[in-house]
Amino acid sequence: MIKNFEPRLYQQTILATAAEKNTLVVLPTGMGKTNIFLMLAAQRLKQYPNSKVLFIGPTRPLIEQYMNVFKEHFEINEKDMAIFTGMVSPEKRAELWQKAKIVFSTPQGLENDIISRRINLEEVCLLGVDEAHRAVGDYAYVFVAKQFMKLSRFPRIIALTASPGSDMDKIQEVCKNLFIEDIEVRTDEDADVKPYIQEMQVEWVNVELPIIFTDIQRFLILFLRERFEKLKKWGILRRADVRYVSKSDLLQLQAELRGRVAAGEKNFVVWNAISLLAEIMKIYHALELLETQGIAALHKYFEKLISESRTAKTKAIKAIMADSNFKSALIKARILHEEKVEHPKLIELQNIVEKEVNENANVKIMIFNQYRDNALDIIEKLNTIPNVKAKIFVGQQKKGETGLSQKEQKQMLDDFRNGLFNVIVATSIGEEGLDIPRVDLVIFYEPIPSAIRSIQRRGRTGRQEKGRVIILMAKGTRDEAYRWVAHHKEKKMYRNLASLRKKLNLGSYERKQAPITKYVEEKIKIFADYREKGSGVIKEMAEDNVIVNLEMLEYADYVVSSRCGIEVKTVEDFVDSIIDGRLLQQIKNLKNNFERPIVVIEGEQNIYAVRNVHQNSILGMLATIAVSYGIPIIQTRNFKETAALLQIIAKREQDETGKDFSLHADRKPSTLKEQQEYFVSSLPGINLTLAKPLLRHFKTIKNLVGASEKELQEVEKIGPVKAKQIKDVVEGEYREN
Repeated sequence: MIKNFEPRLYQQTILATAAEKNTLVVLPTGMGKTNIFLMLAAQRLKQYPNSKVLFIGPTRPLIEQYMNVFKEHFEINEKDMAIFTGMVSPEKRAELWQKAKIVFSTPQGLENDIISRRINLEEVCLLGVDEAHRAVGDYAYVFVAKQFMKLSRFPRIIALTASPGSDMDKIQEVCKNLFIEDIEVRTDEDADVKPYIQEMQVEWVNVELPIIFTDIQRFLILFLRERFEKLKKWGILRRADVRYVSKSDLLQLQAELRGRVAAGEKNFVVWNAISLLAEIMKIYHALELLETQGIAALHKYFEKLISESRTAKTKAIKAIMADSNFKSALIKARILHEEKVEHPKLIELQNIVEKEVNENANVKIMIFNQYRDNALDIIEKLNTIPNVKAKIFVGQQKKGETGLSQKEQKQMLDDFRNGLFNVIVATSIGEEGLDIPRVDLVIFYEPIPSAIRSIQRRGRTGRQEKGRVIILMAKGTRDEAYRWVAHHKEKKMYRNLASLRKKLNLGSYERKQAPITKYVEEKIKIFADYREKGSGVIKEMAEDNVIVNLEMLEYADYVVSSRCGIEVKTVEDFVDSIIDGRLLQQIKNLKNNFERPIVVIEGEQNIYAVRNVHQNSILGMLATIAVSYGIPIIQTRNFKETAALLQIIAKREQDETGKDFSLHADRKPSTLKEQQEYFVSSLPGINLTLAKPLLRHFKTIKNLVGASEKELQEVEKIGPVKAKQIKDVVEGEYREN
């Protein structure tokens, strides 16, 4: 099945392991992880010819890149491959799944397809997971892998990454979540890799912060030191030296204090410490911008803080504005901004780029910068240099006018490859996975304290020929600290991988057998609001083989029978919805639309302590729900308990009323408007949300029923499929048998 491709020795060695065991493959960027997956896909499809191969990656450009490799090197009809993303409708994905042999997918939409049972993982013999270091926490990779190992008849997983990180616990979590049985690691120093590695020259360029910068730095450090001394005095912080307290230390401390408050601790010192930490985090960020980015970025951040202070009521922001050290730093930053003073790194960067372009007219340079605002400043400065054409490469999120769609990202990389511009300035989006064209020089505008990201940045050069990396570093700043943090993390990562590999064995992770009830027809069916997907309840029910239909529900979070709707709220959300006034209307809607409404409150926190709300307000609302509306209130401890409760209620209800129910309650609407909406929403594929625009468009049900398919499609969100379904119901002849 393989064409136009000669496997390398280390790829063949890794393939031998991956063919026998679920394998985590750790290879430097550009060393052909894709080709290992390609060879394994060929082997699995030859072994199981009636099965499918599934590959998941975090972004659309990345999975398109994999599909292009398969087009070039795999003997398969292009029609037998498919791409699943959020741009493809669920119905179309279900249709493509039936025809395709190899599917390339982003994980989030696939998660929905698995929950709604539009695809059958039983048919898949190989799951490929790219950028596998993401398989932690609630990321969709975790659920997909778990369902695959549970449902597939012939399961095999290959997980690919340039770096899984340096934290042993995180590496173990990745291995556990992806059911890894062996690890294959290669570095530039391994004997079977060395022949294919291009030499890489790494150069550190040091710059000195000018005195005008260190003046501002001194005021910000004084601000921090005063607050650290207070935290130390209160027994919250052991060290008061700014140099030895990292951002991760502060975040951990913040989480611990919030945990104490959530557990019901009412301590004046704890509350004040949380507020002080909020101040510290903001000024820490300002200090980082000053030291590593420059005055333009710092000034913009200061202006943002000032703008927040005019509307925000938080104690932290007001305390910052009142502080004399902050005011001094602010004034000096404004003066330097007006004078257009540049960070010495920016000046050095312009010199480097100008020299490179003058020496080689065809040079391609990639610059990494942490901050989008500063990247824009870099672009502006570089484009003043003769023969330099620079563009910014960023993610999709719109910040100002800099967001790029995935289509625009792909076009920009093609333009860079074709020489339409010669310098690309990228934020973190350029670090991971994308097929970046040949780059002669990679420049780090700042060192970063991450082994994963450092390895990925370096990997953008030295793919086909000798690579060069230049890292800019401001002396006496956090740049120096980050340099050594990343260095030690990388060394630690390889030590941890070697250690973990020794511990792994075939019995490491217990494989769940598919339950006997898997193909039993009598299953529980539950309609769930798609916005609840992040709660954990839906995935838990999917684990238990419940048929979960994700819909946009208007009056409940879950509907378990024709008469029973359930509103689920966490303890925090319950209290928040009292504060913002949502809860009472939600309760009214629940009561008016379901014969048997239920409210579930989830969580073990003290409901009277999560927000600053008087106890009587909460008790009054509980009394209103239970007495005035006659709705039972049930408390659960966590999402697992909530999922179990929903299944038990659903089973009892469906045993009584039947499993074949729609989203309609038995209670008929009372007003003419409600009756019309109810009638139209009973049509196939139409819920109450779609019924309203249909009625607005056609005015009467008579006009709607008489409308043609083309006329129906004039209404927003009514496509050809829904229009045909409506006409089939309206015009189809009734047959009793």
